[in-house]
Amino acid sequence: MVTAIIIPIVLIYFYWLTKKEMKEHDAKWLATAEVPHEAIVKGKILNVREEKQRYYYHRYILVQILQLQTNAKTITAKKTSPIHKNMKKDVFNPGDVILLYGSWTNHHFLFSDFRIEHQ
Repeated sequence: MVTAIIIPIVLIYFYWLTKKEMKEHDAKWLATAEVPHEAIVKGKILNVREEKQRYYYHRYILVQILQLQTNAKTITAKKTSPIHKNMKKDVFNPGDVILLYGSWTNHHFLFSDFRIEHQ
């Protein structure tokens, strides 16, 4: 009699806990595209590389890595975007002059917003 009551309660508890964790991870996954605007970098795009990375179980992110030549030095900039059904990938072309809005993390510049300047 006790097991008929305890087992369903335990199963419901773990189901609720799993759903709660999935919601938290989904919110973090969507927040990967949001970077605080603490700095601005302007430079010419030298190289563009894209990678698809696993974020959490069936959630993926697209990481676009840009090599920029600024007035002072070469900078590596990264843009992360969650991959979902209605996602539009940003296109970066080598040779374009770009203005990036984001923040510094270690030796990389993480950005979410950009503006391509026409020459």
